[in-house]
Amino acid sequence: MSAAPSRRAPVIAGIVGVAVLALVLLFVVSPSGGESKVTSPLLGKLAPELAGTTLAGDSFNLDSERGQWVLVNFFATWCPPCVAEHPELVKLDELSSSTGLSVVSVAFDDSSTNVEKFFADNGGDWPVLTSDTGTVSLDYGVKGLPESFLIDPAGTVVAKFEGGITAESVQQYVARSTAGGS
Repeated sequence: MSAAPSRRAPVIAGIVGVAVLALVLLFVVSPSGGESKVTSPLLGKLAPELAGTTLAGDSFNLDSERGQWVLVNFFATWCPPCVAEHPELVKLDELSSSTGLSVVSVAFDDSSTNVEKFFADNGGDWPVLTSDTGTVSLDYGVKGLPESFLIDPAGTVVAKFEGGITAESVQQYVARSTAGGS
């Protein structure tokens, strides 16, 4: 009877291994949150303070952006869904003059050197905060990357997106909100 438990151990280990592999594959192939708008305790409230020095050495303060729509994007250069999302942020920023929406990025757990190289290689010309961003992430309740918060011209958080966004969907959301719907 002592031989039976020793034969079960590899079978159980194999089953557990397959289950873990299935979960990992589900996580990897799922659409990274796939641009889903989600709930947040910040919705309907003034956006938390967001101020600091940008990658370009300029001062940035979210309060100075009042009067226009702002997409605050939390990202990291080491995050594959963030890298995949980046061209959409570039497109959104390029359309900013016609949409009245600006983009600001907050680098999470990343070095200024990596972020600077990433933007040089992949484009993007908007404010990027890289220093002391941990407390900002906590203030916004960031749980994973990428996460974006859409802030209306009055400074109120009106949407939170987990996973990669598209320029089109953000523009449509702004258009619906501006027209009085949501």
